[in-house]
Parts: sequence; C-alpha cells; structure tokens
Amino acid sequence: MDAVAGSGKTVSRLAGRCSQLAASLLLASLAMPVMGVEMNIHAEFRPDPSQPHLNKFENKTPSVGYCASFPAQCTALNIFSLRAAISADSVTQIAAFHTDQRQGAMFKVPTEWQDLTVVHRQTQETETLRVRIMGVGSTYAIPNLVSLVGGGVTPLQAHQQLWTGSSWVYPPRTCLGTGVSLYGTTTYGFFWRTPVGSLCARQARFDIPTMRLTNLEFAYELITPNPLGMTSGEYVGRHQYTVGPGKDFDLGDVMLPSSPTLTLNFTLAVQHDLKVEVPPNGNRIELVPQGGWQAWLNQGRKPARLFRDQTFRISASSRFKMQMSCERTIGDTCALKNPTDGHEVPLDVSVSLPHGLNRPDGSAVNRQPLLRSGAGTEQFQPGFYVNQRPGTLHFEVKKNYADQMLSRGGSTYSGQVTVVWDSEL
Repeated sequence: MDAVAGSGKTVSRLAGRCSQLAASLLLASLAMPVMGVEMNIHAEFRPDPSQPHLNKFENKTPSVGYCASFPAQCTALNIFSLRAAISADSVTQIAAFHTDQRQGAMFKVPTEWQDLTVVHRQTQETETLRVRIMGVGSTYAIPNLVSLVGGGVTPLQAHQQLWTGSSWVYPPRTCLGTGVSLYGTTTYGFFWRTPVGSLCARQARFDIPTMRLTNLEFAYELITPNPLGMTSGEYVGRHQYTVGPGKDFDLGDVMLPSSPTLTLNFTLAVQHDLKVEVPPNGNRIELVPQGGWQAWLNQGRKPARLFRDQTFRISASSRFKMQMSCERTIGDTCALKNPTDGHEVPLDVSVSLPHGLNRPDGSAVNRQPLLRSGAGTEQFQPGFYVNQRPGTLHFEVKKNYADQMLSRGGSTYSGQVTVVWDSEL
C-alpha cells in the first residue's frame, strides 16, 4: 500500500506540474498578438490599339472562392471574389427567432466609397484610388444540422428549414443574391452582393448551439485614376479594414472573427506607349518655295518663304513634352548657316499633333512653335490612346530672311535640328 500511496503521490505531483505547464501555455497564447490578414490586389493599364478609347485599368487579381467555383455567374454579374483567411466562431448560441440582428448571422461590410492614396515607387507622385466592398460570402458549418431541425429531412431541406426565408441562396432584405450556392451535409457556401448602405442579416428558426464561418470572402469595386495622366511605373498603396463587432467588417455580436484587421495592398501598374516614326529619308529636310524652285524661276518673283512640312506618325498613351536642340542657334530657335561667308538665318520650327493629343487646357495643337527653351511644349496630354496617327513638323524661313539667302545666289544653307518627344516630364 505504501508503494501504491507513493505511486499515487507521484502521479498527483506530475499532474500538478502538467496543470501549471498548461496554465503557462494558455497565458502565453493569450498574450500573443493576433496577426492581421493582408491581401494583394493588382491592376494594370496597357494601351490597346483595338480599343483606343478604353482608358481603364484591368484587374489582374485572380478570383478565389465563390467566383472561382461559379465563374459564369460572376462574369454575368461583373464581380469577382477574394478569400481572406479569416474565420469566425459563435461565442454563444443563436436563439430561434431572435429579434436583435446582432444576435444572429449578420454581415455589415464597408459598402461606402473610401479613398486611399497610391504613390509612384520612383517619382513619389500620388493619385487617389477609391474602393468599396460590393459583396460578402463565406461557408457556414453547423454540427448535427439535420437533427437540429427535428430530423427526417435531407441536408438541403434542413438548410432551408433552419432559417426564416429559406436557405441562404436567397439574400436577406437590402442585399442581392448571386443565384447559386453550394451546400453539404452540415455546410453551406453563399455569396451576397452588398449595395451601398446594405446590411445582410438572417434570422434562425431553431436554436443553433454553435456555428462557424470559414474563410471570409468578399468582392470589391474600384474607381481608378485616369491612367493617361499617370507616369509609367507602379503606384502602390494600402487600405486597412477592422474586423469585429462594430468594426468595418461587422459580423454581429455572436460571431467573433479570428483576425482583427484585413489589409488590402494595391498595386497599379502603368505601361505607357510613346513611339514616333518618321518615314524613310524623313530626317533630311530640303526647304523650297511654294510650288518648288522651278515655279519661282518661271514666275520671276521672290518666294514669300522657304518651308517644308515633314509628317510623322505617333502612338501615345501618356503625357509627354517636346524639346528641340540645335547645331546652330539664333535666340530661342535654330539657325541655318552659309558656310561660304558665315551668314546665318533663323529657322522656325513648329508642330501640329493629331486629334486626341492636346494642350493641358484641352485645346488642339496646331503649329505650336518649338523653342530651345521648351516654352509652350512642356506638356501634351492624350484624351485617349492615339495609335499610329499622323502629325507634322513645320520648318520655315520667313520672307525677309529668305530674301537675304537668295541675294547670295548659289549658296547652300544647312544646320542640324534635333526634336525630342519625352514622356519624363
């Protein structure tokens, strides 16, 4: 008996140590902070020659959850879903025919538009992005579902009988459905659309001792900035929602979530197109009178001017500026020089851009002077994606300087002009 007693004391001491260890582990787990959930959302803009007026970002974030299971439904409704690793468990029973929505299955999500700032990774330029949550879903799990409603029915019938208004394929008042749900023996997957200001709540017809929501799903809607006014590169920003009773994602007072926050990390990628094409030999400009030299000789009159219009084709989806540099200069413009006697005359250069490429005030660009200082050509803005449209560079020597050139018969004037289209403003 002593041995048994000793053995008993030993077991008792061991049990005591285990209890202390378990208590220590419990306290440690309670002290550990609950980590928030983060998700990445990516959209990009690439100009589309087949749709030049479509100046919108395209979502590149793949659907997960409901829309991955029912893509046709979501395409028809123009929504896509994401799945956050956030679950929720009931902390007390859901009472039958409860009158307080917060004491049952309830979903109130941030349906109102909210603004956030996205920042260009390199230039630190900022833009405003607007976001709202336009849908919410999950899968609920209720143990002993069929028995809960009295037995003798199929799982689908049990799901239908458990709630007032039938199963969760039918949305609560103020919310909108998606038409299809997925159910199992004790589980039911659903997804509801959430108009601005909506609250989705369902009333139980039977007492529900315990309930669990797995993987909070949601759909979002964005209003993006105009990509044509943005610099090429990536803009990033983040928006944090709180989750829990009375928070941004509010599941009522019975269902408590596993995470206190949901953070959305946004990346807007802008890939602009700016390309200029000059026809073969278009980089060699010969100035002539109106009608050509032969017409001038036949008429016996001095030409009013010497000029050449050189066309080019431009594709542009971004803001850009134009600059000019010169081999020889007179004031704020380029010059042509007679190598025989060193005589120089100013060369006026101007540009006309195709429809869709405008000044910042929206006015058309017609014979806008190009100056060495860049004045007047600091920014041109596309109203839509301009693809392979013709523009013109105008080169001209005005009459009084043309007269000076012609008075030096047999002379050749020359000079180099460099025109730059630059998307880095």
